[in-house]
Amino acid sequence: MSSPTILRLSKLSIVTSLILSGNTFAQELKTNNESLEKIAVYGQHHKNYITEDAQSATKLGLSIKETPQSISVVSRALMDDFSLDDINSVLESTPGVTVEQIETDRTYFKARGFEITNFQVDGLGIPQSSGSIQGSLDTSIYDRVEIVRGANGLMTGAGNPSATVNMVLKKPTYITQAHASVSYGSWNNKRLEVDVSTPINDEHAVRAVFTKHKAESYLDRYETDKTIGYLAYEGKLTDDTTLSLNYVNQQKDADSPLWGALPLYYTDGSATDYDASTSTASDWSYWDNSAEQVYVTLEQNLSATWVATARYAHIENEQDSELFYVYGTPDRETGLGLTGYASRYDYEDKHDLFDLYASGKFDLFGQEHDLSFGVSQANMDYNEQSLYDYTTGNGFPSMPSLDTWNGVAPEATLADGLNGSDIENKQQSAYVSTRIKLSDPLSVLAGVRYTDWETKGTAYGVVQTRDDSEVIPYIGAVYDFTDSLSAYASYTETFVPQEELDINAEQLAPITGKSSEIGLKAQLLEDQVFLTLAYFDAKQEGLAVALPDSLPSDTRYYAADGISSDGFEVELSGKLTESLSTSVSFSNLSINGDDLVKDYTPENQLKLAATYQVPFVEGLTFGANYRWQDSVSRVQVFDATGTALVTTNQGAYGILDLMANYKITQNVGVTFNVNNTTDEKYLHSLFWAQGYYGAPRNYALSVNWQL
Repeated sequence: MSSPTILRLSKLSIVTSLILSGNTFAQELKTNNESLEKIAVYGQHHKNYITEDAQSATKLGLSIKETPQSISVVSRALMDDFSLDDINSVLESTPGVTVEQIETDRTYFKARGFEITNFQVDGLGIPQSSGSIQGSLDTSIYDRVEIVRGANGLMTGAGNPSATVNMVLKKPTYITQAHASVSYGSWNNKRLEVDVSTPINDEHAVRAVFTKHKAESYLDRYETDKTIGYLAYEGKLTDDTTLSLNYVNQQKDADSPLWGALPLYYTDGSATDYDASTSTASDWSYWDNSAEQVYVTLEQNLSATWVATARYAHIENEQDSELFYVYGTPDRETGLGLTGYASRYDYEDKHDLFDLYASGKFDLFGQEHDLSFGVSQANMDYNEQSLYDYTTGNGFPSMPSLDTWNGVAPEATLADGLNGSDIENKQQSAYVSTRIKLSDPLSVLAGVRYTDWETKGTAYGVVQTRDDSEVIPYIGAVYDFTDSLSAYASYTETFVPQEELDINAEQLAPITGKSSEIGLKAQLLEDQVFLTLAYFDAKQEGLAVALPDSLPSDTRYYAADGISSDGFEVELSGKLTESLSTSVSFSNLSINGDDLVKDYTPENQLKLAATYQVPFVEGLTFGANYRWQDSVSRVQVFDATGTALVTTNQGAYGILDLMANYKITQNVGVTFNVNNTTDEKYLHSLFWAQGYYGAPRNYALSVNWQL
């Protein structure tokens, strides 16, 4: 057995020993034959598109209404209705979130003007990542996705005042259930999902999910092949001790993916307008991504109102790619003037995450209060290498016009210029949070987290050594006017160590900032509908912003003096009538301090999803999913005085997806989806100086079976 394996097993044995040793204490507290109340668990109560409970913002067992932050939940029902099969499509439907799809296999996400860097699985995840997701995260293994907007220092330590995305895994059920779905769509899009859960006995259950997805594309030459496997176990070791084990394996192989994208203007300054299918990928390029994850959770009831939880995760990601980038500015008449750029890029990271905490209730001054405290550690190592071809003449070929290019490029010998990074990061945190009931209607939430972040290693030949620490405070309040209406306010500070390198290949200093939010939350129509109104204000200093001329193989950054954002969000979700369920939101955002970020970030967004069960045709449901954003732009060329000479503009646009579902029998149904119904042509993003077009109108038909 290898030493890394021994290390992982020893960590796991420590976690197990810590929790099991608490079992004796729990037995002493337990009264005769009384079952203990389990309180610190993930809970949910679906009413079509409404989910009342989420555990992404605190570890206090609070409902969404009791939490002084904006929380959205994309339910399994919404994902199934509109085939939201990856995290990109889920977040496209999330209030206030902008999906910056810069390439086919690399995406950035933003909320409230800042990049989303905190991604979790079951509340445990990478505390600070690069912000981009390579490949794609398939959603077939998730029960729901929780999005906490704003800073989330209590749960994640380091983080932006953007959002935290928590993907909640499907859990084993104690009733046998099975689901299978087969779909076929435009561009030979084929997908198979199988989901089976069954109890072993009254105290143990297992679940397995398998997904296979192969597709060609509207983009020339682009093809993908995804395979997802998921195994889950849950069982009671004793009456008071519960063990959960989860294993995830995702593999996505992509042929002829985009690395970079299309040039957006000609040498005369006018805008390019390629066919939506145009791609800069060569016919030999590929980008393969794999992810393997193991999650272990032990929950120990300590008393009727207290539970201790130990969690461990081991995560490995790998990338293997040979990519082809195209840069330059083409001539309007000939399309010439572009140059190809070949590179081999290999990447791997490993994360060992550990979290130990206790949460429960206590009585004081005639009121019941909540308390949670714990410690966490994250070891995060990554290694990346790049290779080029400087010798054969095939590494940087002159390009023909993209209007006629068929992807044939000389195959480079990628053996030159070995460079890259080998970095070790470690974050250690201790935290405590509480909710104090000052009176029946008024609750105050307060917390503090101490975070220490260490970095060592080398990046592009430069030694990287940092040791940063910060105390992050959090305070909030909730006032209940009635059982259905409450007001809230919250404030926290932010601290984000950065992996980004400056022009001298040195890591940027950590970002610091402040974030505050006030709002109203209401449950309407006999609690069938949930309404949130929020106003937020955030500021960060030292935020990494990409230098305009950086290449994707070696992007360099500068630290912005200060970027602030403020705005409001309105969200309503739930069941309006017996037949109509909806999720609708509008968000407004104003950014100051960086004109580039302000210009390419939409100021206003409207998102609407609705389904209608036709009352006079049993089993027939229609649905619509609409996403609108206002215009964005990016200045591409300045003159010596700073005046804009060339600007790329993307006008306001809306994307309408339609759905029809019919239950043929109690167990069999068919779903027909039409995406981009109006065949809107639009650029995915202006996050970079290049961009590419979204998919034109397309169709999919699926047959669904459930036990």
